[in-house]
Amino acid sequence: MKKIAILGSTGSIGKNCLVVARHLGANAIRVVALAAKSNIALLEEQAKEFHPELIAVFDEEAARQLQKKIPHIPVLAGIEGVEAVATHQQADLVISAMNGTIGLRPTISAIRAKKNIGFATKEVLVSGGELVMNLVREHGVSLIPIDSELTALFQCLKGESTQAVHQLLITASGGPFRNYSDEQLNRVSVADALHHPNYRMGPKVTIDSSTLMNKGLEMIEAHWLFQIPIENIKVVVHPQQIIHSMVEFVDNSLLAHMGDPNMLVPIQYAMTYPARAPGLLKPFDFIKNHTLQFSMPDNDKFRCLQLAYYAIREGKSVPCYMNGANEVLVHLFLTKKIGWKEIGQKLENLLSRHVAQPIRSFEDVIAIDQLARQEASSI
Repeated sequence: MKKIAILGSTGSIGKNCLVVARHLGANAIRVVALAAKSNIALLEEQAKEFHPELIAVFDEEAARQLQKKIPHIPVLAGIEGVEAVATHQQADLVISAMNGTIGLRPTISAIRAKKNIGFATKEVLVSGGELVMNLVREHGVSLIPIDSELTALFQCLKGESTQAVHQLLITASGGPFRNYSDEQLNRVSVADALHHPNYRMGPKVTIDSSTLMNKGLEMIEAHWLFQIPIENIKVVVHPQQIIHSMVEFVDNSLLAHMGDPNMLVPIQYAMTYPARAPGLLKPFDFIKNHTLQFSMPDNDKFRCLQLAYYAIREGKSVPCYMNGANEVLVHLFLTKKIGWKEIGQKLENLLSRHVAQPIRSFEDVIAIDQLARQEASSI
């Protein structure tokens, strides 16, 4: 039996983790701790079904309300409560699925407590890449990606040396605007951008998919997780998203990870790793999925992707700054205060003015993130 703690149990990834836990059964997975930001109605339902030993709610008032509803389970509050879930003594695996830098501190605490990590939080490696990977190596834990593209690379690279890799090929659907003209992009609405062709995700991730910033973030994550030079990581547009990513080796052979685009697959793989278990999806239909298309992304149209390459090449604080600024700009777009094209334009302006600084600690990450958010809010 594997015992898991989930940071962000009321979000999309967290809820699907519990779908997988339900599917695998209590003899395979035991949920020992849950943490969420403020959705105590759903958290109460989860607690009554999975009977965790500990719950944390980041919002202190919400935590007090939940404790009254479930007096038989300890409910802790604030970031200290979330950290207690992340370091729960019984947990074998901690699922890091809290959005934003709020999820980075408890993830670092979990690593220091020698917990294996299933991570779906971009900030883990985008904002704190070098810091986190140094801690992973120091404490000898596994960092397992919960993401279709990264789990594809993770599985294709299993047992391979980095010296055998020529390049990593991260696939992208191209989002809803891959065939749009520049004139059409000027008229993009929030509703247009929230209509992803293959996945149903949260608003922020969906907008990142429309700008291809999500691929830029995955590229940065892949660089840190697999220790592959950024020059050897490419993004390829593949509208069907049947191939989730590929590894090309120095002998020119390719390994590709294929399957229906569904987040339950990478979630279950992370939860059962290194073993596998029967899944929730139907067997893949090769006859139905007989056409696979590939093309290169339009760098002019998808400026955010190129800015992500720039950020990781510059290094130091630049990826962290870019991530924080992008999050604010996406929010401004979602609230209709800027246009879709302005996300990339304003981000480029902000990055051109940022002076790279060393990232040596969690406090450095927070300081840069706050600076980015402040400057993006006032641009």
